[in-house]
Amino acid sequence: MNEEKKKMKITRIENGTAIDHITPGSALKVLELLDLKDEKKSSMTVAIRVDSNKMGKKDLLKIEDKFLTPTESAMIALISPEATINIIKSFEVTEKHQVELPEKLTGIFDCSNPNCITNQEREPVESKFKVSSKDPLSVRCLYCDNLMEEDQITHQLIWAK
Repeated sequence: MNEEKKKMKITRIENGTAIDHITPGSALKVLELLDLKDEKKSSMTVAIRVDSNKMGKKDLLKIEDKFLTPTESAMIALISPEATINIIKSFEVTEKHQVELPEKLTGIFDCSNPNCITNQEREPVESKFKVSSKDPLSVRCLYCDNLMEEDQITHQLIWAK
């Protein structure tokens, strides 16, 4: 069998977003995080642990007619800091950039400290965090100084939906 037939073909999209170079095994987390499970109009392609020249293995997510907000891009950076966002228009990549983790995160997930003011019902306060470390990922709440590690952050992102 020739090499071209061995390669998997992933359908192109006309307009939308391709999230490439997702950490292997994390595409379903990204899909859940984007909360697209009830989306019935857009086609989506999920590729898990496919060959990559850059990473060895990677995940890939293509979403037709979806363009990410800066908040969604920041949330992806929390799960997969090496991910690349490709904006596609008329079947062509018109914009390409790596996700960036901002220094401060506001209102993206909740503080894990139940006593934090952001978790009290009497006064609505939006959560705010400062990134303490990118690798391994950890953030510190700007209200109660609580330190959250990557697994706590991922849990908050996925289950807060």
